[in-house]
Amino acid sequence: MHTVNLYAQVRRYVQADHHSQRDAARTFGISRDMVAKMLRHSEPPGYQRRKPLHRPTLGPYIGWIDETLKADLARNRKQRHTARRIFERLRDEHGYRGGYTTVKDYVRDHGIRHREMFVPLVHEPGMAQVDFGQAQAEIAGEVVTAHFLAMDLPHSDAAFIEAFPMEAAESFCQGHVDAFAFFGGVPRRILYDNTSVAVARILGDGRRIRTAVFDRLVSHHLFEDRFARVGKGNDKGNVEGLVKIAQRSFFTPMPRATSWEDLNAQLRAACLSRQQHTVRGEAGTIGERLARDQAAFLPLPAAPFDCFRPQPGQVSSQSLVRFKRNDYSVPVAWGYRAVLIKAYVHEVVICAGTEVIARHPRCHGVDQIVLDPLHVLPLIERKPGCLDQALPMVRWELPESFPLLRRLLTARLGTRGDRDYIAVLRLMEAFTPEQVHAAVQAALRLRALSYDAVKHLLLAALEGRPERLDLEQYPHLPQTQVQTTDPAAYNDLMAVVGAEVTP
Repeated sequence: MHTVNLYAQVRRYVQADHHSQRDAARTFGISRDMVAKMLRHSEPPGYQRRKPLHRPTLGPYIGWIDETLKADLARNRKQRHTARRIFERLRDEHGYRGGYTTVKDYVRDHGIRHREMFVPLVHEPGMAQVDFGQAQAEIAGEVVTAHFLAMDLPHSDAAFIEAFPMEAAESFCQGHVDAFAFFGGVPRRILYDNTSVAVARILGDGRRIRTAVFDRLVSHHLFEDRFARVGKGNDKGNVEGLVKIAQRSFFTPMPRATSWEDLNAQLRAACLSRQQHTVRGEAGTIGERLARDQAAFLPLPAAPFDCFRPQPGQVSSQSLVRFKRNDYSVPVAWGYRAVLIKAYVHEVVICAGTEVIARHPRCHGVDQIVLDPLHVLPLIERKPGCLDQALPMVRWELPESFPLLRRLLTARLGTRGDRDYIAVLRLMEAFTPEQVHAAVQAALRLRALSYDAVKHLLLAALEGRPERLDLEQYPHLPQTQVQTTDPAAYNDLMAVVGAEVTP
């Protein structure tokens, strides 16, 4: 192939120096046709096909290939034909005798011709797109998978990212509520993919049936929900891009945090910092354009949305309720009852009617038992013999003063000592563990070893009055018997002393 420099020399030789094309061909050692071509073009034009590519061997099979590739569009992406598989089927099933390269080139060209094209869009203020992504993070020294909700405002490119231990209805709702608070309003319309968290069923006409939790969220905030076409992630390309930005910027290098709250504080700071950036092709920073979004938002609701996922439950004979393959304790008084489980992101609340009967930190493992020892104390009080074997009591980490109090009570009161000890523990049903611990320490210091003494010291500390242990009110305290002195006994004593000193 001739260079641009040669083109310039030939063109200058003929057009500027006024030599003939015959002389130019002889001087530069090229044909006169090439000289004519160089005079028509200022640089090599490259190869230009004049006729469509002719594939005589493959021609009879092109219709079958096109139908096969068209049918693949309705199948799982991982189960579509490759060029190699099409070649093998042509050879084995249809008697094709051509080469693999011809088939491969046709399949590649077919893919290019049928790739979807897109139209640049203009986004009105007040609209949003939402999606979930995943990234690794270190929480309290442990590397975990963070499922983060991303909300993007396409008009301003403002972003909100919040990470959760799992992608579920409760984290989906909590992410929305926190995003609305972060932006200071509710977008008028939000675009989603067809996640099962929001869509319970897709009808034949394309209408979506929302999940119960998503229905509550929409009704509370009054935004309009829209859904992308099935399998068409480009319908919400802005938030798809935000997910990649978050993975490559916010989560790179892998963030380290002491808790989920700490991690989300870091992500919020990154989102605020990003508002100072200017997006290519846009006038003004993200933060400046965000003001137009905020002006178009719906106002925040007067009452906050309760971000829980409800699930019915049943209390077992061991006073446990199962949720997501984990067991949570409830007070023994609610045994065998039907209850309602409210699953939050970081908490599980168990209700009976309108009454909250138990709260636990949510366990994100499986086959675990989450216990509150106070729930079983009334039963252990009736069955003190199981005190040392009851799982909640074995797991209960108490300060050293509590086991010491139990040993002293048992030594002084025998079997009643365990009952007094259980009664002391039950004080934590009405008072804080710190308050009961302080009363136990005071009782040990005063050697007033009984439930009544601990309770008196606890109430005295709370009411700010002196500690006065009235022995008549606390008959179980050890008492000292003091007898009245008889004056006649003094004379008898003096007589004895006089006899001893007489020589």
